[in-house]
Amino acid sequence: MTTSARAAICRGNSEPFKIEDVELDNLRPDELRIRVVACGVCHTDMAVRDEQLPVPHPVVLGHEGAGIVEEVGSAVTVAKPGDRVVMSFNSCGECPSCSIDAPTYCYNFFPHNWSGKRADGSPVMFKDGEPMNANFFGQSSFATHAIAHEANTVKIAESAADIPLERIAPIGCGLMTGAGAVLRSMKVRKGMPIAVFGAGTVGMAAIMAAKIAGANPIIAVDVNDKRLELAKELGATHAFNGKDGAMDKIRELVPQGLGYAFDTTGINTLIQEAWGLLAPMGICGIVGASDPSDNLTFNEAEFMGGGRRVMGILGGDSDVGPFLNELLDYHVKGQFPFEKLIGYFDFDQINEAIHASEDGSVVKPVLRISAE
Repeated sequence: MTTSARAAICRGNSEPFKIEDVELDNLRPDELRIRVVACGVCHTDMAVRDEQLPVPHPVVLGHEGAGIVEEVGSAVTVAKPGDRVVMSFNSCGECPSCSIDAPTYCYNFFPHNWSGKRADGSPVMFKDGEPMNANFFGQSSFATHAIAHEANTVKIAESAADIPLERIAPIGCGLMTGAGAVLRSMKVRKGMPIAVFGAGTVGMAAIMAAKIAGANPIIAVDVNDKRLELAKELGATHAFNGKDGAMDKIRELVPQGLGYAFDTTGINTLIQEAWGLLAPMGICGIVGASDPSDNLTFNEAEFMGGGRRVMGILGGDSDVGPFLNELLDYHVKGQFPFEKLIGYFDFDQINEAIHASEDGSVVKPVLRISAE
């Protein structure tokens, strides 16, 4: 028997998201049905809306969901009905990457996250009795209810029991990516200089994580002065406007070079300039989505001779469950104050939330979908 729900349907960028009636399929053994309390709005949702990613339309998006488990399949062990959970990306659990706890690089990422269906091709959602594209990042949380999976559902630790789900929701993507890039992917060392290019959700999370790691100095670069001020509040020791000679200022501040350059912008010319600031053995980590036709050019002698590295990063190399609860533990201790990034919107204000994300007026919009 299907479950009735309400979901925000995306039909491309020519019309706004519209909340409509849908039905969720019966659960498979490894699936959970979750009543969604809140969901963050991420630029990846907009990339799908704009057909920059190969996800079929019309589709129900949303991939930073948190909520209460209502029902679980027979094989589910991660949570039980009544548990508070947060959702992240899905993975197959069997490929060479998943076998070494690196699910962000799952060989079967597309069918489990972007196909609009389950990996076996069956639908998780219907509209008017017909299959509806959903299962986005294994959840599609722009909805009152979502079907999630054993691999992408995280039970929230008791230590975070007092943190409301509407605050926890965005930790499953952007915050995880930025913090994981610093703490897990690049493994930033204490006392080493880092520059973060782009002060959106991912960049801000990286700055907070760099402070946790003990990096010094921590340099934020953006073109929005208000975001630069917030970056300093969250841990940046220096903040430079990208329109005002930021690269020269970094060279002056750290003449021996950066230990780490972290790009969230996806602008290839900026990445190349940032790479040129690296010290020997420096790492340039890249998470920004670039145009598929863009290339990067580095000097081979400087690349090889200095042991410099360029690192593509997905999801902050997160293993999902343990790392998300680690971040919540930092939050409980006051070391990861991501609540300062959030602006809240009711579910029926989804288009206003998207606009606030795109015009930069809110770093991390979060939709309030139901009461906890």
